[in-house]
Amino acid sequence: MTKNIGTALFSPSIAIDVTESAARRRRGRVLCRIGEHVQFSTESLETYCITNWEPIVFDALLVAAAVEFADRTLRRPALKWDRQIEIRIPVHDADRWNHPAVSAELHDALEFLTGDNWQLTFTNRSKPEEAPQQRRFELPSGITSVMPYSDGLDSRVVAGIMSKQLGNKLIRVRLGSRGPNARSKSRYRDPFTAIPYEVKPGIRNSVESSVRSRGFKFALISGLAAYLAKADQIIVSESGQGSLGPALVTVGQAYEDYRTHPLFTRRMERFLAALLNHRVQFLFPRVWHTKGETLAKYVAECQPSAWADTLSCWQQNRHVSVDHKRRQCGICAACMLRRMSIHAAGLTELKETYVWENLDTKNFDEGAASLFPKTKITGKLREYAIAGTLHLDHLAGLQVSRADSQTLELNVFQLSRALDMPEPDVRARLSRLLTQHETEWKEFVHSLGKNSFVAKWAIHATL
Repeated sequence: MTKNIGTALFSPSIAIDVTESAARRRRGRVLCRIGEHVQFSTESLETYCITNWEPIVFDALLVAAAVEFADRTLRRPALKWDRQIEIRIPVHDADRWNHPAVSAELHDALEFLTGDNWQLTFTNRSKPEEAPQQRRFELPSGITSVMPYSDGLDSRVVAGIMSKQLGNKLIRVRLGSRGPNARSKSRYRDPFTAIPYEVKPGIRNSVESSVRSRGFKFALISGLAAYLAKADQIIVSESGQGSLGPALVTVGQAYEDYRTHPLFTRRMERFLAALLNHRVQFLFPRVWHTKGETLAKYVAECQPSAWADTLSCWQQNRHVSVDHKRRQCGICAACMLRRMSIHAAGLTELKETYVWENLDTKNFDEGAASLFPKTKITGKLREYAIAGTLHLDHLAGLQVSRADSQTLELNVFQLSRALDMPEPDVRARLSRLLTQHETEWKEFVHSLGKNSFVAKWAIHATL
């Protein structure tokens, strides 16, 4: 259970038992019941049975769910980052999961990603999980690559670009909650159409919003899809700003964000190899390009208008609805990067895409849609907007900041080893990426005018 830390000297801790049934809670431990706190969708799980049923796949999905349950249940302290998390999980083959090689790589990946201390132990299930119904899938032969796919802008455009290169050798792995497409109504279905489980923290509710373990969840699900499809490559769609930016520019006391970073995916490669005896490589085809450059390439080479209905905002519907219609907020870090990238690509969007229709207004509140309730314009929302602006601004000024020179050199050293590239090549490509981001950011802020609240918050992109 959580300690009464009182000061920043202690890390909060939690001990969790994942159980197969309504078992009694052990003293000092939190229960996570399969079927209650982790609910599997039979229909979605069937899309992961493209070959014979493999219990290791179900167990891996359960591990991802248990990690998410713990991550969302235990709040991080205000003045420090790390937590102590212990989980006991029932699996079909405990010896396999407790093997030193598997356990070491699992803990290395989790601790590097989240900045927490994890202790995962495994016990044998009391009874095996019932195998889902086997179905017939339209799975092309000769698949070499899988790609995590969502409703995001990066997913849409990079999937289009890579499909031109790989054709039927590429298969998408759905990372959203949206179910199978219309073709699923027939006897044929596509594999990997939805994440096959849902996590419900229960009476403790979801008290922690950082949820860095999302990176583990998405990388593991992608790895399982590659294993089942016998593919050896996983395509990561993020641009350089999305992949490298969060680790280059941190916020306050927060630990570096490595969710789509090569340093984390290299660790996941080792874990997947140890667990599944199947080697995959995470590839970053757009890591040395900005999101704007990638969007421009997609528009020029693929479909000029198929990007417009994508989503970038992470805000929940109830926070960003206008006249009962879902919009994107337009001012969080993800939305600001999207808007800047669309501007850089020479494209435009309807202002009704966002709650904050106008970024060129003098005052923050005035930029919101007229029908957006003023009561929803909170101080917290304003803080998100300031943080989003300053993140992009700080990234734009990284190369001219003496204080950040050591950070850049450390990242060059680390990326060189993670990507198996010579340091001079990494340094040159990272410099070009940051220079391009700086150019795009300045041009975007300047386009808003000197009286824009964004221009007033920005430091590096001043007029």
